Amino acid sequence: MNSTKRAPRNRTIDLCREERTRFEGKLQRLAGLQSVMDLLDKTICMDLYNALPLLPDHFVDLLIIDPPYNLNKIFGAKKFKKMKDEDYGAWVDSWLGPLVRTLKETASVYICCDWRSSAAVEGVAKKYFKMRNRITWEREKGRGAKSNWKNSAEDIWFCTMSGDYAFNVDAVKQKRRVLAPYTDKDGEPKDWVKGKEGDFRLTHPSNLWTDITAPFWSMPENTDHPTQKPEKLLAKIILASSGKGDVVLDPFAGTGTTSVVAKKLGRRYVGIEIDETYCCWAEKRLALAETDKTIQGYSEGVFWERNSGGLNAAKRKKE
Repeated sequence: MNSTKRAPRNRTIDLCREERTRFEGKLQRLAGLQSVMDLLDKTICMDLYNALPLLPDHFVDLLIIDPPYNLNKIFGAKKFKKMKDEDYGAWVDSWLGPLVRTLKETASVYICCDWRSSAAVEGVAKKYFKMRNRITWEREKGRGAKSNWKNSAEDIWFCTMSGDYAFNVDAVKQKRRVLAPYTDKDGEPKDWVKGKEGDFRLTHPSNLWTDITAPFWSMPENTDHPTQKPEKLLAKIILASSGKGDVVLDPFAGTGTTSVVAKKLGRRYVGIEIDETYCCWAEKRLALAETDKTIQGYSEGVFWERNSGGLNAAKRKKE
């Protein structure tokens, strides 16, 4: 709950006292767990180390992990302190190893990190998984530096349990504006389409994502979480590496972005988060997702290039 007075156009999600009380009642603690069904579509408010022994075996299709990076950072009532690289790697191993048994043999794993923690995360992940790729995504946010390059990118390690895994390439293609519109000998568009709002080409996804906008105050998905990931970023991962009805687990759920996007895209979700306020924010966002399935930057079954103007079909329908 935040008592800060918002500017008129600030759309950051907040909690009133009544909402806080209501959403607290929806949180789970894994007491008396009987089956996997008791977990699905729930926000579990627990310390991850206490939750890990209570999770079932082999129930997860997609594991998405956004842990604290190796930085001094405050998350709600908790502080994360920077460690030596080897200690950070050992900390990652302390929860990643126990998570392996929750995964199906066909599961995929995505682990978020920054340039400082990327090597440590890779070192641990390759002990358990087949390393497939390293995605780098551009954050528009970031402080300028006088004696270094501005830090405006983060990494995501893409791994799988085995050689048998899902990757739905057609679900994550990007629609980009055509700057050099080549034509065939008859003058017809070559691999691009003319449209009323411009010329566009549908392109295969790469491991360099430059079409992501980090949440900020004017976006309806924004919360006061200090390291919230964009819904569009999670949508790429979920659409690429899971199918309808698959189970998506996020053990550092924060304010629920993974769960919210999974719900919007027809997946089952389990989110684990220690901070009760963050959990309540997650539940509010999940409640909002009952009636609003839109994901900024994703519509008509494709991901639109950033700043593509009036091309968001969902937005046009509302106007």
